[in-house]
Amino acid sequence: MLGTLTPPVQPQFQDTSNSYLMSQGLHTQQMFDQSLQQGFDTMGLGDNVFTPTKSRRRTNGLKTGAQSITPYEYGGGQVNPYAQGQSDIFYQPSQTAYMPGMPLNFLNYAPVAPYPQKLLPFQKTIHGFFLSDTLREDLQRKGEAALQPLPHTPGSLLPPSVNEYHSLVPLDMSNQKNTQVFGYPSWVYKAFSSEDPNIYALRRIENFRLVNESDIRVIQRWKKVTSANVVTIHNAWTTTKFGDSSIVFVYDYHPLSKTLAEAHFGSAPGYGGSRHNVAESVLWNYIVQLASALKTIHNTGLAARVIDPTKVLLTSKNRIRLNCCGILDVLRPEPSRPLQELQAEDFVMLGRMILSIACNSPLAAQNPKSMEYIGKNYSANFREQIYMLVIGQVKNIDEFAKNIASHTLASLNSSMHYEDSLESELMRELENGRIVRLLSKLGFINERPEFDHDPRWSETGDRYYIKLFRDYVFHSVDENGQPVVDIGHVMTCLNKLDAGVDEKIMLVSRDSLNCFVVTYKDLKRNIESTFQELTKVHGRR
Repeated sequence: MLGTLTPPVQPQFQDTSNSYLMSQGLHTQQMFDQSLQQGFDTMGLGDNVFTPTKSRRRTNGLKTGAQSITPYEYGGGQVNPYAQGQSDIFYQPSQTAYMPGMPLNFLNYAPVAPYPQKLLPFQKTIHGFFLSDTLREDLQRKGEAALQPLPHTPGSLLPPSVNEYHSLVPLDMSNQKNTQVFGYPSWVYKAFSSEDPNIYALRRIENFRLVNESDIRVIQRWKKVTSANVVTIHNAWTTTKFGDSSIVFVYDYHPLSKTLAEAHFGSAPGYGGSRHNVAESVLWNYIVQLASALKTIHNTGLAARVIDPTKVLLTSKNRIRLNCCGILDVLRPEPSRPLQELQAEDFVMLGRMILSIACNSPLAAQNPKSMEYIGKNYSANFREQIYMLVIGQVKNIDEFAKNIASHTLASLNSSMHYEDSLESELMRELENGRIVRLLSKLGFINERPEFDHDPRWSETGDRYYIKLFRDYVFHSVDENGQPVVDIGHVMTCLNKLDAGVDEKIMLVSRDSLNCFVVTYKDLKRNIESTFQELTKVHGRR
């Protein structure tokens, strides 16, 4: 027993961007001097990091006792940071081998380009550990919209289920019947499937009676269309559960999507009604994405036939998908017309739609002054391509792809930048799953009221060290007795524990009468053996 001791706490500084305290790092010059002598170690692992300037003997020293503590090997063997030595229900066996060689750096959250801001090597904001608020809130809103049910109201005309789909939720923004595109009133519903955990969109065509059963077989061909810019269709059938003779088409559901008509025309569209013109780059992006969709459709031997602002979905920022494909092939099949003629009409419809968006009016194609408006507000190349589409000069998708090749490359470059930003966001969450698994194990062990008829099980033996480690990580105080709320300290300790490094820490009992010096490797061994004890008892039952 030693005298009164508290876990050492580094000086703190306040991060003004959040309510957490972050540990203060080394001075830049001091950090640089140490790096010259020991090799760069900006992640704080100390001697557990292998660097070219360190001795191979120190690295080999980590291998001593590895069979009983750390099952992964360094050097010539495979490196598996997730292996726990025994079967672990929280980790599934990896199907791919890790690259042999140097051990992984287990203090995670390595920065990946593009970098949002310039920081010193020892600095890291709290937001650097998790997804950005904008992306997280966007994804959460989509998840909330996808799972939002419709409260049951007596007298509702919606059936409780249609085939394997149930809990229908209307998605139409207006209850007025519209027959403009299909010639029949159509309604769209969100529905949950009882055969899989997915959510689908059901497009119902009201008062339609299928005369020829062979007409609906074209949906099997549409199911083979795989494009990033086409909403996938899954099935179609006729039903009378809505109180009439209807046909239902099943598509993928994209929550919080808007049609291009809703995004650009609003509820009261009019010629030139918008204050600002749509940026030409946005319009080119629309053209490129729809050209990609048409290439996939035409190469499959089909025609879209539904390129309309009300049938193109804006699923995310400048990300569009062609919706309702295949419906007109069932409602109004035209076997007598050549396929080339139907495909040529797709380009005319594309030109008219882009023209209406550029002129901020759904009736722009009927106004002879629309092309004059385009010429005054957009580039000559844009006007030329739209004019060729509208008058029907474009007959082939490959020909049209050559005409817009430069803008296709610009759109590809933009999508690559967006992919880089998403990958950078994903890297922030890469290792958080490991931390959740580790915290789950600690939660199963700490403060367990009874195990194997022993009410003090969690307070005795190796479990006592685990309890003190919990206090060291989450219940530290400063010299004034104030709680230390330091997310950097928490993430550092948990990552070192998960890696099982040789670094020693001092654990002090709550009465300050007992002090223990242990390594993260010992603590990891204790946690794994204790958790295996819990799972083995559960398995015997």
